[in-house]
Amino acid sequence: MSAAKAFLILHGKQALNEDVRAAVEQRRAQGWELAVRLTWEGGDAQRLVHEALDAGYTRVIAGGGDGTLRDVCEAMAQAGTEASLVLLPLGTANDFARAAGVPLAPDEALALLDAPAHAIDLGEVDGQVFLNMATGGFGSQVTANTSEDLKKVLGGAAYLFTGLSRFSELHAAYAELVGPDFHWKGDLLALGIGNGRQAGGGQALCPDALADDGLLDISILPAPQEVVGTLKNLMAGGWGLDNLFVRKRLPWVEIKTSEGLSINLDGEPMEGDSLRFSVRKGALNIHLPHDSPVLSQSSHKAICAPADNPEH
Repeated sequence: MSAAKAFLILHGKQALNEDVRAAVEQRRAQGWELAVRLTWEGGDAQRLVHEALDAGYTRVIAGGGDGTLRDVCEAMAQAGTEASLVLLPLGTANDFARAAGVPLAPDEALALLDAPAHAIDLGEVDGQVFLNMATGGFGSQVTANTSEDLKKVLGGAAYLFTGLSRFSELHAAYAELVGPDFHWKGDLLALGIGNGRQAGGGQALCPDALADDGLLDISILPAPQEVVGTLKNLMAGGWGLDNLFVRKRLPWVEIKTSEGLSINLDGEPMEGDSLRFSVRKGALNIHLPHDSPVLSQSSHKAICAPADNPEH
């Protein structure tokens, strides 16, 4: 039987990662043909996806953080390919991978090459797609302004540290959200529109989101009258924020604001005062654990089995 092939797009900063090197060699020893390409600058991930597809690869591996994953997913969605994606989470937050149950150890993550693929959704706004989540308001500013050096030292806790240090910058935004049988308006502090469940280094903004249900989970954190004082009290009491959220599950939602709302789209900043979010149902084939929390029960039966699996 011919060897199975996969194309690894690896963030350049991970080139000397010994665990990744060992995991790649292990898969090769088991009969896999793995091509490895490194990203160096903006646009490389998209170019390499096209290189992989043009060469006939049916499995693409995204090795890096949430930014690498976003770029690879966007390129695959734009190509309209049936090729499938494997996640090799190597970033600080790894929000989608963690919520989906993807192992963080490189050898265990690459073992998902042998797992069947599942069709999952992608979110879309103004022609841009996202796999995990769009966040708005204060939370998106924290994510966008958390320094790389701080993330190296503190890991996911860096996002919390940045938020704590920037209380003076808290700013409520007036917004109106409209969707099927849904209408909400008022001042909001944070907004999550999730295909995945968590963002900002582990904050579960959309804790029940499913990636394959054709719907987006909307989570709105209304702004209290005294924003800073209320949040400090909540944090002192153990982050009792969950009961404050307004939540809805919708196929699309339109957002209008009186001033431009800062949005973080899987780590990519954008702004707008009138945005429409919708779902591209089943737009991406991805290899996830069979019991992944972000898959609905009906999808725990995979859409396809791996082709050309090497004999062991």
